[in-house]
Amino acid sequence: MMGLMACEETRTVETRTAMSSPERGTAAATRTPETTPGASRTRAWTTRLVVVGIVLSALNLRPAITSLGALLEEVRDGLGMSGSVAGLLTSVPPLCFAVFGVTAPRLARRFGPAAVVCAGMVAITTGLLIRPFLGGTVGFLAASALALMGIAVSNVLMPVIVKRWFPDRVGSMTGLYSMALALGTSLAAAVTVPLTDAMGGSWRSGLAVWAVLAGTAVLPWLPLVRGRAAASAPPQERPAREHHASVAQPAPLRITRSRTAWALAAFFGLQATAAYITMGWMPQIFRDAGVPAGTAGVLLAVTMAMGVPLAFVIPRVATRLPHQGPIVLVLGVCGLAGYAGLYLAPADGAWAWALLLGISNCAFPLALTMVGMRARSGQGVAQLSAFAQSTGYLISIPGPLLVGVLYQQSGGWGVPIALMAALMVPQMVVGFLAGRDRTVEEEATAG
Repeated sequence: MMGLMACEETRTVETRTAMSSPERGTAAATRTPETTPGASRTRAWTTRLVVVGIVLSALNLRPAITSLGALLEEVRDGLGMSGSVAGLLTSVPPLCFAVFGVTAPRLARRFGPAAVVCAGMVAITTGLLIRPFLGGTVGFLAASALALMGIAVSNVLMPVIVKRWFPDRVGSMTGLYSMALALGTSLAAAVTVPLTDAMGGSWRSGLAVWAVLAGTAVLPWLPLVRGRAAASAPPQERPAREHHASVAQPAPLRITRSRTAWALAAFFGLQATAAYITMGWMPQIFRDAGVPAGTAGVLLAVTMAMGVPLAFVIPRVATRLPHQGPIVLVLGVCGLAGYAGLYLAPADGAWAWALLLGISNCAFPLALTMVGMRARSGQGVAQLSAFAQSTGYLISIPGPLLVGVLYQQSGGWGVPIALMAALMVPQMVVGFLAGRDRTVEEEATAG
């Protein structure tokens, strides 16, 4: 084995020596010392599979949530749910993301990222397929949690796979991934009701049909798992890994000493609260105001689709500013205007309110951008990201549940919408603080 690798390396070096400079530049982008023409073709097909797997997986990271939001009234009536239980259902996603997401790195180290993502897609498929037919609220919640568990681990590991397989194209692949995620979110919101009507009006069929899309996302990962191709780093990554392994790693930061870390965690949690309230309850708000069910789903799709273009624009603008606070304030004002519209004239200005809330919900890519800007080192970014997201998702859990309770107790949407608007104020405050030009390393050291 070692002799074969040495021979291959020698042949590659000799080939490179015989090349002209332009040829060497082209070969450097497509070959490594460990590849042969056959191995290069295998590598190319494997890369294509990874791209397809990333796109299909991203498409499936939100339909379990937004398809339910479009049919929440039918699900409540069919299962006999109270408003409080329905609110609990809308709180399950952030709870699962907080609980199961932290297990993803450990699972990836043991089984490989591709294997864990493949298992995540299987869990999503199974959960979506069985949850409408288990016959009760408890079973529905359990199957939803299974699907959300798959989403949680896949959500965490998608950036890992992008970084591992496309280290020189992180920006473009992350953009592709973000676009697919937003597309899946808006698509499920827009077409769930029409699909349900086309299949005879059964909400059970309308929810279960999304298992088909999730099932297709399993397929690209199977050859990667079977061949163990994604269990180890791609060839071009190995020299970098060996280099990093030879460098002493700094001691972990005491991230809880950083005020910026806490501000960013609170900002992440409050924007997640707004996002999950929107995904879970906005269609019902419009429907109760007299908007047809199909139109209410399209309005949610419009809100979610705003994340497609703005996810590219906002991070680029944010990185050019020393202080991201002004962007936080602009997004917050859009949110307050949207909530005011929902309170005063939910049906008459429905499209405008959907657009404004869609802009406000783009605080998510801004939060991710600030995670990268508020730390100097790679280790600092990793620690800050883990702290901000895990703490943030825990913060976001009570919001959708509280909205459901207030809706049931008050008999209308006035009080819940007032709560949503009130939560936007501290989101703007902590987001402004998190946007200041400082790093968690210097704050943790000073603390």
